[in-house]
Amino acid sequence: MRLWLLWAPWRMSYVERSARSSETECIFCDAVRSSDEKHYVVYRSKHSIAMLNLYPYNTAHVMVAPKRHVPSTELLSDEELLDLFNTVNLVMRAIREEYNPHGFNVGMNIGRAAGAGIENHVHVHIVPRWVGDANYMPIIANTKVLPENLDRTWTRIRKAIERILSSS
Repeated sequence: MRLWLLWAPWRMSYVERSARSSETECIFCDAVRSSDEKHYVVYRSKHSIAMLNLYPYNTAHVMVAPKRHVPSTELLSDEELLDLFNTVNLVMRAIREEYNPHGFNVGMNIGRAAGAGIENHVHVHIVPRWVGDANYMPIIANTKVLPENLDRTWTRIRKAIERILSSS
């Protein structure tokens, strides 16, 4: 079997950050306190924050989290929970209008055993999917090719959300 190499220098920041992360660091809490540009925040509601995944499974992969640092949804108030899922719906609508995906994978990994990469701050993944988006690269080369950079995705989703909110 031939080994194919794909140069992806952006991955090193992920590896280095993972190696030095601690229980006190939280990307969602940092994003709540910081600028939208720094963390690719596409939307802020009263109780939730929506931001691009820096290491996406697909273009327009967004994570929606409550602003409050909790590990599971049953710890949220009814108001926070409703706000979280209203934000999920808003983001899905924006992605649908801007990217026209054929479907979505939407879900949460609660706890390390369930695969949570950030297990102490619950969040919802929204991954748009297109028929045929699983081509030979992930299957043969264990590599995913993303056709759009994060800056462009961030701008497109934010503008789509602004259009939706201004028409409401």
